Amino acid sequence: MTPIVEKTDVPADARLPTKHGEFRIRVFHDKETGFDHVALTLGDMNGPDSVLVRLHSECLTGDAFSSERCDCGSQLDSALKAIQEHGWGCLLYLRQEGRGIGLHAKIQAYNLQDRGADTLDANLMLGHPADARDYRIAADMLRAVGITDVCLLTNNPEKVSALQNLNITVSQRMSLVVGVNEENRAYMETKATRMGHEISQHELGIE
Repeated sequence: MTPIVEKTDVPADARLPTKHGEFRIRVFHDKETGFDHVALTLGDMNGPDSVLVRLHSECLTGDAFSSERCDCGSQLDSALKAIQEHGWGCLLYLRQEGRGIGLHAKIQAYNLQDRGADTLDANLMLGHPADARDYRIAADMLRAVGITDVCLLTNNPEKVSALQNLNITVSQRMSLVVGVNEENRAYMETKATRMGHEISQHELGIE
């Protein structure tokens, strides 16, 4: 008979071989929300330079179903590839679907977008904030894996400010504009023009 091991004696920490190399996966439970969040790390987090980091919010439609309504799946794949090519880094997979409003509300917002609303107005019409994400758990996770100084893979300056306000040093921001297509161009233009994301007209292909 296989001996029974207490669950509390087994850490949620294991190797994770991927097409972008062998990462280490660690799961962090957020008692406040009940969600489990993931840290994928590659290499040594104690190097002399800032750690290449991506904060990636869960997107079932983009990450799992390859939806072209957003750039999320492309960003996830490109971030892991960038970390592998760099040789070390960390991706946090945060359970904050639909910019924090949840899957049900996100698909409701899609319905409103199908009727002509942009992504920001659709959230507001449903009574949700434009962006409801909270990065406190992200800062706690970074510190738990030994990261306090990052080069952040993002187009969103609010992520930079959020981490800095949580005492994580953001020494550099690295752009991650990928996956632009006819289905999501308007969505990405809204992020650039109404939500302050650092995405140029040239990158959107609308010059």
